[in-house]
Amino acid sequence: MIHSGKKHISTIVCVLIFGIIFIYSWKSHQLQNNISRKIFPPAKAVTPGGQLCRGKPAQNTITPLKDNRTFIISPYFDDREGKVTRVIGIVHHEDVKELYCWFCCQPHNEIQVTSSEIDVHSDRFGFPYGAADIVCVEPENCDPTHVSIHQSPHGNIDQLPRFEIKNRKAETFSVDFTVCISAMFGNYNNVLQFIQSMEMYKILGVQKVVVYKNSCSQLMEKVLKFYMKEGTVEIIPWPINSYLKVSSKWHFSMDAKDIGYYGQITALNDCIYRNMQRSKFVVLNDADEIILPLKHPDWKTMMSSLQEQNPGTGIFLFENHIFPETISTPVFNISSWNTVPGVNILQHVHREPDRKEVFNPKKMIIDPRRVIQTSVHSVLRAYGTSVNVPMDVALIYHCRVPLQGNLPKESLIRDTSLWKYNSSLIMNVNKVLRQAVL
Repeated sequence: MIHSGKKHISTIVCVLIFGIIFIYSWKSHQLQNNISRKIFPPAKAVTPGGQLCRGKPAQNTITPLKDNRTFIISPYFDDREGKVTRVIGIVHHEDVKELYCWFCCQPHNEIQVTSSEIDVHSDRFGFPYGAADIVCVEPENCDPTHVSIHQSPHGNIDQLPRFEIKNRKAETFSVDFTVCISAMFGNYNNVLQFIQSMEMYKILGVQKVVVYKNSCSQLMEKVLKFYMKEGTVEIIPWPINSYLKVSSKWHFSMDAKDIGYYGQITALNDCIYRNMQRSKFVVLNDADEIILPLKHPDWKTMMSSLQEQNPGTGIFLFENHIFPETISTPVFNISSWNTVPGVNILQHVHREPDRKEVFNPKKMIIDPRRVIQTSVHSVLRAYGTSVNVPMDVALIYHCRVPLQGNLPKESLIRDTSLWKYNSSLIMNVNKVLRQAVL
């Protein structure tokens, strides 16, 4: 009887645990979709003293408001949750309580003002300033072309910076893949690895690379200008340290400044919206990272296969694997590359083993129209689901300083997957070095 009773209780406990897990999973899924499908109520607009559209056009990537607690990057039209203007910005998470959108409404060229919802992204990592969406419902019978952001519904429009609202016109995709790199800082001079990454991206199917540039060396500047002239690179100036005390660390506990990692998260979100209508996919990774397909020749065939296997998925996460730049293989020692500063990735084909107690971060290929907010290693708000791409399909080749620096070479895993591209890569890199006169 005692044995039977215990068995019965165990069965009930198992059923309850399964039920709780199922309900939690279902509620988490529902919560994600409920948050994602938020519908904004109609705007209550006021017209301040019959003012007409004026104001000085914003000239820079980052525009501080007079409170010096709010920094505007760019506004974007977003009709996925109603007719709203979503302004990508940076705000102090406690001090900024109220902001208003001053819309320049057409066809009468008049100003209408609506209140905003300030949505500070959850991934601030302890820093006082973080990425924020300043969301305003557009007034009825208003087709705004520009907007100004102000702390009050009252004031003089002449004194407010004016921003063009991007993404108002639907476009056909001009490219399949855009890589977003944020942010280039610290007088960046890893020239050879940057060129190799660029040429690998192009081999894999990338047509556009957006670089949020804070600072780099003169030689790196020369390389960037070459790729801009080629039409591959778009430079977004990113002088965030002119306005805030920036950290090169990801968490406030490591470096108590205003904002982490040169405002990387804000730049990534801006890059998504900037390319929402012109790129089928957006790739969020760093310049020393390459998403390396292992079953497909390029990203286009890989993504076609992944989408077919995962209908309705817009976020694909790839696992990061470290290939230490301190462990070299004496091959591909190309003399013309030796004078170029930076790492030769073809010589680094040993990766660190996984550690059971350590989470391998991921980077993403996304459908930008399915993403509302992103962090660095995952999205915060999106339509639909995310999928972790198995390592046998693709991995991130990340050549950098080691994380497990105490491991001898014998403890690393030899992985020459990159070498299948060596002929094309060497030829393309040599061409760039020759044409850019490095």
